[in-house]
Amino acid sequence: MAGAERRIAFRVEEGPDSTVVCFELEGPISPGDLRAIRPPRVDPKKGVILSGRGPIWLYAFLAHHYHPTRWIAIFDPRLGAVVVESHDPGKRVGDVIGMGARDPGG
Repeated sequence: MAGAERRIAFRVEEGPDSTVVCFELEGPISPGDLRAIRPPRVDPKKGVILSGRGPIWLYAFLAHHYHPTRWIAIFDPRLGAVVVESHDPGKRVGDVIGMGARDPGG
């Protein structure tokens, strides 16, 4: 578990209605490492788009962490950002937010 926070790098991209939280694993992590990971702070009045290559349990951890935000979407390069949780009547679970040619993880 020691050094887990150094094996994941976060990058934040602010937009008018959402914050993109990109992550990159710089080495292997294990489920126990979740206790040491400190995701970046975001404005809870905005939605959050998560992007990066990682295990499904890391995505579940991040989605839980950002639950208080307006909505959460997961970036899928084939579709765009798929809303998976929402407190906003304007964004429903299953909505797809187009990202154009922009890949937030790239």
